Amino acid sequence: MIKVEIPGYRKLRLKFLVLDYNGTLGLDGKLKNGIKEKIDLLSKDLEVHIVTGDTFNTASQYLENINCKLEIAPKKGQDAFKLNYIELLGKENVVSVGNGRNDVLMLKAAMLGIAILGEEGLAREAILSCDIIVKNIIDAFDLLLNSKRLAASLRS
Repeated sequence: MIKVEIPGYRKLRLKFLVLDYNGTLGLDGKLKNGIKEKIDLLSKDLEVHIVTGDTFNTASQYLENINCKLEIAPKKGQDAFKLNYIELLGKENVVSVGNGRNDVLMLKAAMLGIAILGEEGLAREAILSCDIIVKNIIDAFDLLLNSKRLAASLRS
């Protein structure tokens, strides 16, 4: 569990990390460099879940031997599927990370929503639904590994 008290904002008690795959962990269906190592570090404190529409049908191949649970969302209603997924985990204990329109509901509902402005871009709706925006997934992971960075950015 990651515990962070952010002055003037909220107390975080994070148990679950829910990630999108394409545009967040992967580019053109391929896992980005450095992801496995960071997930291995984070999985010491958080249960890691990857929920994806799997556009390129490669997620299971690239996530093999990584300490995470993979869930493939249906072709239709991916946003509602992702929202339901984090609600079942207990959204008050979830940090979610994504970049697309199908991530909007989970970014908004999670206790902490992190949007990624990566190579695929960032959906306008995701910008308006997250708590914080970072330039890439490694920066998002580092926020969680060095949680005082969260307090520095989100405190009032």
